[in-house]
Amino acid sequence: MSDERSVPAAVRLVRDFVNTFEPQVDEESLTTPDALRDWLTERGVLPADARLSPADLAAARTVREGLRAVLLGHAGHPADPGALRRLDEALAAAPVRMTLAGGGARLVPARTGPLDVALAALVDAIRQCAQDQVWTRLKVCDRDTCRWAYYDASRNQARRWCSMAGCGNYVKMRRAYAVRRDRRSRTPDTGRDR
Repeated sequence: MSDERSVPAAVRLVRDFVNTFEPQVDEESLTTPDALRDWLTERGVLPADARLSPADLAAARTVREGLRAVLLGHAGHPADPGALRRLDEALAAAPVRMTLAGGGARLVPARTGPLDVALAALVDAIRQCAQDQVWTRLKVCDRDTCRWAYYDASRNQARRWCSMAGCGNYVKMRRAYAVRRDRRSRTPDTGRDR
């Protein structure tokens, strides 16, 4: 997919993390602490032998849904203040510090727990997105039943749907149908025999 090549790696990490839950079909990818570890391991965030707890899983899901609320704001919608508050609380529980080692400024975990390491990687990805001025291009789909995260690579940053062929087409067809239905309801029926 050519669009995928234009998605920066830091954006991809955050976007894919948010998309571990698909609201439209109520599909959860992070079903167990091991599933979370496997997802993070596949992305090079955690070693395969890391041990995560049910509390870690709950915290990761809280962060994910808080990030979804932030991305909803990027798409021009009001964000759930409760989700944002819970996000801030979860991030405060996993502090990060800055390091200049390795040739550039980046955020690393202040503690060595597996969840601390994983959240530090996510926070550093967000920092990278902000530094590269692409953070606000990361949005969630305008279709209220979807809310899938996507990267808006459009020139004017006005993309509204995760997929024009899917959600965009659905929303536009529903609007067109509503307009036609409204026109029919306002047009007197003159074709009937009396």
